[in-house]
Amino acid sequence: MSNFILNDTLAADTVELTRWPLCRVLLMNDSRYPWIILVPARADMKEIHDLAPADQTLLISELDRASRVLADLFTPNKINVGALGNIVSQLHIHVVARHADDDAWPGPVWGAHTPIPYEQTELKNLTEQLQNALQ
Repeated sequence: MSNFILNDTLAADTVELTRWPLCRVLLMNDSRYPWIILVPARADMKEIHDLAPADQTLLISELDRASRVLADLFTPNKINVGALGNIVSQLHIHVVARHADDDAWPGPVWGAHTPIPYEQTELKNLTEQLQNALQ
C-alpha cells in the first residue's frame, strides 16, 4: 500500500472524506448527485479481479457500507454502482444516489452533463455530514 498514488483526475474531481481499511472514500464534486467514489489503496489496480481475494471481500463490505450511508442520508430511488475505468483506468468504484427527478434520470450520470461543483458552504456541510456518517 505504501506505493499507492491516487490518480490525478480523481484527486482533482473529488474531496477525500475518509480512509477505510481498503479504500480511500471520496466525494465527487458534482452537486447534481450524492456521489461517492471508492478507490482501493493498492498500487497498479485496474480491475476488481486484480485485487487479492481478501481485498475483493473487503471491497464488497466497504461498497455495502457506502451504499447504505447514501441510502440512509438521501433516500434515493436507486443506488447506482459502477466500475467503468474507460477514462481513468485506476480501479475506482462509483456509488451514486439517484433520484427520479435528477438531471440524468433514468440514464447514467457518467458523461451526461458537465459537473456543477458544490458551493463552498454546501461542500463543507456535506463533507462533514458524510464524514460523520462514514465513521
